[in-house]
Amino acid sequence: MKKLALITVPPVLALLAFTSYLGLVVAPTEQTMGDVQRIFYYHVPSAWVAGFCFFINFVASVWYLWKRSPASDAIAAASAEVGVVFCAVLLIQGTLWARPVWGIWWTWDARLTTTLVLWLIYVSYLVLRRFSASGQTQVLAAALAIFAFADVPIVYMSIRWFRTQHPSPVMGGGENSGLDPAMLHVFLINLAAFTVLGILFVWLRYKLQMQEQALESAHAQAALKGVSQ
Repeated sequence: MKKLALITVPPVLALLAFTSYLGLVVAPTEQTMGDVQRIFYYHVPSAWVAGFCFFINFVASVWYLWKRSPASDAIAAASAEVGVVFCAVLLIQGTLWARPVWGIWWTWDARLTTTLVLWLIYVSYLVLRRFSASGQTQVLAAALAIFAFADVPIVYMSIRWFRTQHPSPVMGGGENSGLDPAMLHVFLINLAAFTVLGILFVWLRYKLQMQEQALESAHAQAALKGVSQ
């Protein structure tokens, strides 16, 4: 575990430093919003990684309910934790961006509200895993994860289904769509870097979760052996 972290973390940190330089220095300044628009290069990738992690959690949870695989349960737990972190970063970035652009820190916009609900549901998922004393905790958590993922497409489609203050998708249709080629280049590099970071965090947390499962199993076996004696 430690060796894996020493091998993988430094290159990813170097990549993030490079992408930060691109986003903060190299990318051209947006004419309307100015430098505050540079949050975009981190805001959208954070949203993507959060959604990607929640999708992994969903698939792993379905697999666990089918196969009762400890590895899939570990993947579900790891991806949910990382997804919650990136979703929290997303919400914080959104408020920092909203203040100078909208003049307020928060509004009950459809996109913002559904994202907050998504974060709260997955926090509840982690609380259930952490504090439930039931022997069916993993099963209950998997069921909750499947329910929670239903909000992910709602978050994605909210700006298409409802009239919101949130900007239209820059990569899709709409009057505000499209990016300057230099901005698009920086954005795609940041998107790739954040994806690598998210995968790395999930992998490291998964390895740790598997170690925790092995330790809990060893303690349970030792307890049973002591009782039988």
